[in-house]
Amino acid sequence: MVPTDEELRKAVQKARRNLAGSGPLRLRAEGDFERISVPDEDCDILRDMLVAEHARVVVEVGLAYGSSALAIGEALLAQGHQGARHVIIDPYQQAFGEAGWQAVVGAGLGGLCALVAERSQLALPRLVAEGFVADAAFVDGSHVFHNVFVDLYFLRELVRPGGLVVLDDCHWPSVATAVRYFELNTGWELQQASRATRLRAFRLPDPRTEPSFESFTPFQV
Repeated sequence: MVPTDEELRKAVQKARRNLAGSGPLRLRAEGDFERISVPDEDCDILRDMLVAEHARVVVEVGLAYGSSALAIGEALLAQGHQGARHVIIDPYQQAFGEAGWQAVVGAGLGGLCALVAERSQLALPRLVAEGFVADAAFVDGSHVFHNVFVDLYFLRELVRPGGLVVLDDCHWPSVATAVRYFELNTGWELQQASRATRLRAFRLPDPRTEPSFESFTPFQV
């Protein structure tokens, strides 16, 4: 018997709580889960942002142990799975013993999610070329400045005008500096979260704007 969206949402919610409470079955290194995973309370905020956004198609950069992916899946199921799609880009699942993807599949989200095992800087432009359009994106991949900048450049092409780009770890200077360019030069607007969080959400302009080469604003932080 095929589970209903609500039954599946509750299964995903249970998987989220189990992962947050007990951790993954396999660790890349001692303390790795606590160090790199998005905390459960921030995952709640991410879920709520996407529900409020009525996001049906989401692209995620970075899977790791799957905490944020489960929160995104929960958000999509809360609105019904019809037309929902979650594309996850992560070339390093083998280093994590496939723990993140197994958490996603084990929660029943295998039919809703697609894993692209490729560097985001290569996968995102291909999605652009294929005409892929997302309502929102979540970014928690490479923290090397030029990688973050390239990710955001192509996500600006992929996410629809007026859509949402949510980032983790904006306290990292490399991440903060990359997103600052788009905030100052392309009209991205910081969105206020419902409560304190380490996540930062940015609204893309609608209609989309293209800056003039004469209007460049330096973007250091």
